[in-house]
Amino acid sequence: MKVVQFRNVTRTYVTGTHSQNALSDVNLELEEGKFVVILGPSGAGKSTFLNLLGGLDNPTSGQIIVDNTDISTLSSDELADYRAVKVGFIFQSYNLIPTLTVLENVSLVEEIAPDHMSAEELLAEVGLDDHTHQFPHELSGGEQQRVSICRALAKNPKILLCDEPTGALDSETGVVVLKLLLKMARDYGKTIIIVTHNQNIAKMADVVIHIRSGKVTYVNEQAHPLAADEVDW
Repeated sequence: MKVVQFRNVTRTYVTGTHSQNALSDVNLELEEGKFVVILGPSGAGKSTFLNLLGGLDNPTSGQIIVDNTDISTLSSDELADYRAVKVGFIFQSYNLIPTLTVLENVSLVEEIAPDHMSAEELLAEVGLDDHTHQFPHELSGGEQQRVSICRALAKNPKILLCDEPTGALDSETGVVVLKLLLKMARDYGKTIIIVTHNQNIAKMADVVIHIRSGKVTYVNEQAHPLAADEVDW
């Protein structure tokens, strides 16, 4: 099933008399439950792609269809509902609330997501069931990232958007996080989309999208992606 479709999507930013296409006439389709990696140099349009798909920005032209809904036509309130239910966000910075415990940070989304998953069960799934009453500053970087992943998953989204999710982690901890994200695609049917500069992560992907100068230059579908343990980190 196609969960994401970009149809002739362009995003133009205008500054004074100067205009620049961050994305230019992008056409793309992604299947549900795939582990997708987007590669490209800085300024290529990767973050713009995520922002548009996440409902944080609107295309200048074209259609973005997610789960049979054209999100490019949604109102601000409808986009807020879309972000609350359909997509989860994972960033390089963990964005945890320092005054809340691990459990409270993950449980927050229960107020906005009607079909939410159990915070306790998710934390147990990632090996943090003994840390539920600790605060973010008491955790390692890898543990904090796992909490942020649980928070994103707790609202039970179809799509997880990850912007350099292992960029601030050492390679060993990064592999742990990547294994978790891959498990979400394989076992839970989530569509995982990772923006990264790390070519090694692409070896694990079902689909690798290359973006340069605002255009999708090519898409590589990998029939036999490597497991995280098989990649030479």
